[in-house]
Amino acid sequence: MEPETNTEAAAATNLAQTAASKLSQMSERTKQLGTVMQDPERQKRVILVIVCVALLLDNMLYMVIVPIIPDYLEELQKQAERGVVRSNFTNGTVHKVAKENFDVQIGVLFASKAVVQLLVNPLSGTFIDRVGYDIPLFIGLNIMFLSTVIFAFAENYATLFIARSMQGLGSAFADTSGIALIADRYTEEAARSKALGIALAFISFGSLVAPPFGGLLYEFAGKHVPFIVLAAMCLGDGVMCLAVLKPFSNRERENMPVGTPIYKLMVDPYIAVVAGALIVCNIPLAFLEPTIANWMEDTMHSEQWQVGLTWFPAFFPHVLGVFLTVKLAAKYPHLQWFYGAIGMVFIGASSCTIPACKTFGQLMIPLCGICFGIAFVDTALLPTLAFLVDVRHVSVYGSVYAIADISYCVAYAMGPIVAGKIVHDLGFIQLNLGMGLANLLYAPALLLLKNVSKMKPSHSERNMLLEDGTTGLYDTIKMEHREKKKKGLCTTIDENGIETFAQRSYSEEESSGGEYA
Repeated sequence: MEPETNTEAAAATNLAQTAASKLSQMSERTKQLGTVMQDPERQKRVILVIVCVALLLDNMLYMVIVPIIPDYLEELQKQAERGVVRSNFTNGTVHKVAKENFDVQIGVLFASKAVVQLLVNPLSGTFIDRVGYDIPLFIGLNIMFLSTVIFAFAENYATLFIARSMQGLGSAFADTSGIALIADRYTEEAARSKALGIALAFISFGSLVAPPFGGLLYEFAGKHVPFIVLAAMCLGDGVMCLAVLKPFSNRERENMPVGTPIYKLMVDPYIAVVAGALIVCNIPLAFLEPTIANWMEDTMHSEQWQVGLTWFPAFFPHVLGVFLTVKLAAKYPHLQWFYGAIGMVFIGASSCTIPACKTFGQLMIPLCGICFGIAFVDTALLPTLAFLVDVRHVSVYGSVYAIADISYCVAYAMGPIVAGKIVHDLGFIQLNLGMGLANLLYAPALLLLKNVSKMKPSHSERNMLLEDGTTGLYDTIKMEHREKKKKGLCTTIDENGIETFAQRSYSEEESSGGEYA
């Protein structure tokens, strides 16, 4: 018995030593990973990956329901009608009302995400400015995960509506904080344009690949599978965000400046011009998505596979547009406004030519032109928003990218509701001509941004007083009051650090406008 006992004890000891060794190795690897993540360049690349995956998932979830939900709701509708037949309450009039209600239900369901996102964005932008970018990103990913799981197991319209609305809530936090985080980490204009261009490419890929992805999995694996796959990816991205960004242990915001309120940014004329351009350029895409399928079936007698692949070829010119704009912006950064104007001209001309298309192949050309133009506008103007905040306000980007997200949401909230009404009352041709004309007429407005690249960070009143000296008791008291108000916001001031302090920590009251070179 004793030899057996000794053998068991030795085996237990060896097992314990092996487990301790494994734990030690894991701890060492975790420390090495933490050391690697301390490198700013590596950390920026990992953050870019996290944000791009979040944007990809959000746009895939936005578009994956296009081939799934109408068919699923129609099946629920048929089941309800069979129940009505068994109750002997059905007639021709009831069927007509049911069909109209079905169309309205689809439109409301598709628009609910953009409407909720539109309503929440002013609040989420302010929240992001106050607590930083990492916590809202993590919150947004968690809400998106929950909404995707609800989508997977929803069995009635009310549950689908709740899931869709929750996605809008999650997007208001994840999208805005993600884009703002990129703008914050990539401070050089060339690097910032490139990083935002990569993010836009992921947005485009998610929007265009989601319908065929969802349609194929729905057809061969059932309704649950596409949403479960997206939920698993969202969970993985959330874990990655938690491990890399450590949102609840980061205390950098204690020494960061307070961002300019969103209502002040909205009345900035330059930001207003950019926001208007983002709305107008996205209207053709938002209005065509719910209407072009019926038009193709009526005029071209298109097959279902053609309708499903309508937008997929446009992904490649969109990526090409992002690539060209990034390269041009790196070489000629002062022409960002011009690239945006070129994009709007492309969108306008392409929209006007859509009604003239007679075949599926012909239709691909203007659709590719629209996406090519949108890539130019977005890639040129999104970095411009960050630059405007840098030179005219405080370098905190939550609210300004909330405004950009609001611009997108205005277009996509109106699309499913307004586009169908315009087509019904005026016609598909008039819809496209109106959208094209709106883009062509708005393009010259971007001339107002021509001198943006010449702006320099504004000198605060505090700097003026320090440079010129105080000229009276009022100036002296006012400067002392400002010093007390700022105490604790930044601890990096030394005798020669006044200019750095002014660029990163001046208050919104002191930074009301920019100076031209």
